[in-house]
Amino acid sequence: MSANLKYLSLGILVFQTTSLVLTMRYSRTLKEEGPRYLSSTAVVVAELLKIMACILLVYKESKCSLRALNRVLHDEILNKPMETLKLAIPSGIYTLQNNLLYVALSNLDAATYQWPSDSQLDSKELSAGSQFVGLMAVLTACFSSGFAGVYFEKILKETKQSVWIRNIQLGFFGSIFGLMGVYIYDGELVSKNGFFQGYNRLTWIVVVLQALGGLVIAAVIKYADNILKGFATSLSIILSTLISYFWLQDFVPTSVSLCHQDGVLWPDLGSLQPPTPWFKGFSCLSP
Repeated sequence: MSANLKYLSLGILVFQTTSLVLTMRYSRTLKEEGPRYLSSTAVVVAELLKIMACILLVYKESKCSLRALNRVLHDEILNKPMETLKLAIPSGIYTLQNNLLYVALSNLDAATYQWPSDSQLDSKELSAGSQFVGLMAVLTACFSSGFAGVYFEKILKETKQSVWIRNIQLGFFGSIFGLMGVYIYDGELVSKNGFFQGYNRLTWIVVVLQALGGLVIAAVIKYADNILKGFATSLSIILSTLISYFWLQDFVPTSVSLCHQDGVLWPDLGSLQPPTPWFKGFSCLSP
């Protein structure tokens, strides 16, 4: 059963990550009348949906008893404040990461979100500044995601608490950090046009996919490990690129993009091996 859950969660993670990248990119670049939806509010809504989903899962594990659900939440969360506070660190990092992904995909196409394509700068009319902002957002998200993943895996595997309880704790802090971000960066826009300004069907699909991602990642780390999560993420990079090239036709491979692809996939797929000779020829690793 554990092995089945491992591979099922990995497969769902690949599907979720690929779908999220493509739909998020499309939603952030789609030209419509009126204001565009705020990424900061989308992050908060995703966290709230994740909490609701986890509460339902804990309710199911409690044999659909409201009394048992209340006891579990009280015993595992309220009565263990120090255990709950441990989740504030990865929660804050994940909230930052989720906001950075919106920044990245607002400035890069779906494939360039994984690595840049120098032949498309003119056609996309992207300034060097927006490309730089997008790439910095991706790099920061990558480093923060790695640290948060290892930290969260350590917490999950050192305690006997349900993965769904841990997700409720993550979502609680994530919602707080997210609301702080809304107030600081988009408070004026929210006051003017409302919290759900610019939301449409596609926006809700992105929000649901992001909430699903939080659940799936937790399951992958619990039943597999953070290394396999990296493999799944690498596979989603390849799928996103193939879809961008063959279906969306918004990405043209170049020597630069392939170099960056090798650079991104090497840490995920071959962290214990040296980079390929071809990659060394394009990097600071070359003699």
